[in-house]
Amino acid sequence: MLVLFDIDGTMLHSLSAGVHAMTSTLSDLHGIVPDFSRIEIHGRLDTLIWRDLAKVHGYPTDDASHAVFKRSYGEHLERRLAANNTVERFRGAKELVDATRAVDGLTIGLLTGNYEFTGNLKVRHAGIDPAHFIVNAWGDDGPDRRSLVPVAMRRYAEHHGRPVAPRDVIIIGDTPADVDCAHASGARVIAVATGHFDIDALRAAGADLAVHDLSDTQKLLQWITASA
Repeated sequence: MLVLFDIDGTMLHSLSAGVHAMTSTLSDLHGIVPDFSRIEIHGRLDTLIWRDLAKVHGYPTDDASHAVFKRSYGEHLERRLAANNTVERFRGAKELVDATRAVDGLTIGLLTGNYEFTGNLKVRHAGIDPAHFIVNAWGDDGPDRRSLVPVAMRRYAEHHGRPVAPRDVIIIGDTPADVDCAHASGARVIAVATGHFDIDALRAAGADLAVHDLSDTQKLLQWITASA
């Protein structure tokens, strides 16, 4: 079984540290103040956020420009969190990570819109060891969020030497996009209302289980293991 955790809005929030770091990065690289009000960011891949802002502001989006942006963004976020760690872990997140990784035959990982460096940075500043997450899919591993579940399943097979069935994959996320990407691959999803969507919106999106937060470790663990 494979359980994949989202990061922002699911395990933690950072008081918009990522948005501030992106703003500083794009200001340095292109002399602009990005207008995030004109794009959707919740549940999106960082690559797509960067591309959407390019449509608004007109900067280049070739591979070399993307690589420069990723490196600079990571540096800005690292400095920002080192100076003032605004990352706050949600209640129950670490406990659920610890409980799931202790289950025999269960592998945990990350499925997130973050880049690898910045995603691990946020997790570490939330007091969770990124090394706990064995199989991961990052925000630049595919063209959209739906494509990340097959990436994670492929990496599971590469790591374990055997495939994982879609029904044995569970996504834990906080947006309708998490629900959509799970169901598109035949996986199941626990949707948690600690982000920008309330529990009714997550139920309406089709979440297999919708909860207010991750604090009831035993209930969530029972649901996960009963799904095996």
